[in-house]
Amino acid sequence: MGRRIGVLVGVAVLVLAADILTKALVVAHLRPGEPVHVLGDVLELNLLRNSGAAFSIGAGDTILFTAIAVIVVGYIVRTARKLRSTVWAVTFGLLLGGACGNLVDRIFRSPGLFRGDVVDFIEVTRYWPVFNLADSAIVCGGILTVLLALLGYHMDGTRGDRATGDADAARDPADPASDPADPASDVGGPPSGTAGAESAPPVPDISGMSFEPAESVEPAESREPPAVDADR
Repeated sequence: MGRRIGVLVGVAVLVLAADILTKALVVAHLRPGEPVHVLGDVLELNLLRNSGAAFSIGAGDTILFTAIAVIVVGYIVRTARKLRSTVWAVTFGLLLGGACGNLVDRIFRSPGLFRGDVVDFIEVTRYWPVFNLADSAIVCGGILTVLLALLGYHMDGTRGDRATGDADAARDPADPASDPADPASDVGGPPSGTAGAESAPPVPDISGMSFEPAESVEPAESREPPAVDADR
């Protein structure tokens, strides 16, 4: 568990440091409304102040999104104790670093405490909202969360269907009826063991019956031939 928490913290610190550093450089060298074309109109650096969520969604609800960010950070910190998967540690590290990066702006930037505007500066074409590195980390973490859930990877390091695992664990090894390898456990299968003895037809009780000895029959060879009358 310690190694996974180390991965989570390392990824989160890396994302947070990169986000704070890039925002500081952008604020120091760029002016609002004066974008810098990096790759023509495909990629630009354009300084904007965002009071909403990621990608300038929900502008004006700064306090609400600040509260949500605090809840997300608290949940990740609490869940980190259950981590047994490295890929889940990376996922939570991206989410934690991105949430903390924007949370720092909301706490310390103008216009006030917990009401600060987030600095956005990355613009990919003019048809996509302006965002920052923290937003990118949150989106990547969200995509990884969905993929891991679909592929059946769990935070405890296991993989597979939880329902199947619970059903297997619920089988009593001492009960032959719960053993899938025992053909007698199938419905309509032949009985085995004591169950077969109980289902056999009953043997009639002959202890109270009396029997008479059968008449003895002499062999054919020992019988004397009938006497023949000589006067005839």
